[in-house]
Amino acid sequence: MLQILLASASHRRKSWLEENLQNLQITSRALRFEEPKSRWGAPVEEQVEFICMAKAHAAVEEQVISKLANQESFDLVIVSDTIVSDPDDPLMPLGKPDDAQHAMAMLLRLSGNRHRVWSSTAIIYPPGGAGERKLHGGWTADIRTESAVVEFVELDEDRLMQLITSKSWQGKAGAYDIAGAAGADTKLIEGSELTVLGLAPDAIKVLKSFSDD
Repeated sequence: MLQILLASASHRRKSWLEENLQNLQITSRALRFEEPKSRWGAPVEEQVEFICMAKAHAAVEEQVISKLANQESFDLVIVSDTIVSDPDDPLMPLGKPDDAQHAMAMLLRLSGNRHRVWSSTAIIYPPGGAGERKLHGGWTADIRTESAVVEFVELDEDRLMQLITSKSWQGKAGAYDIAGAAGADTKLIEGSELTVLGLAPDAIKVLKSFSDD
């Protein structure tokens, strides 16, 4: 059974992988680095891939240190990043909100509008692997970036406050969880819900090829 490290604190991503992929033992833990912040001025699809690659480099550095310390090793490492595009400005990223006020501002932007969600996922291979992109120390990675379109209903004041007080916005790009509290307020218009949950489907196809072996 392949040992997989999901370098993420997302319980949603881990649960999805465990429920949909077989013959993989998945360990999940957050990276110990401060990831780059998304900013206005560059296309969101470029920003999400840049941040995903930064996570990939950080994950490799942590794995190299773990190996030197004779700690557990993994057959594959997965990192991912998700950013929501502002409905009216493709250069304005809506990442994870800093606090409740920030989350409310994001939800007000999304309310009654359609927006695009971008997810970038990298599958990282130890030295000797066949990834397309070279990383530190012989490690390599395959990275895929995909998008989906989601529509929000018009949120009235009571519903907005319910979403904020539920704290379902915490750790979620765009301040909402399509598979959780905001499920009744959102509709997938284009693409895969998996993308909105934070994993690029094409990358998961690569991972699934390992689970099917």
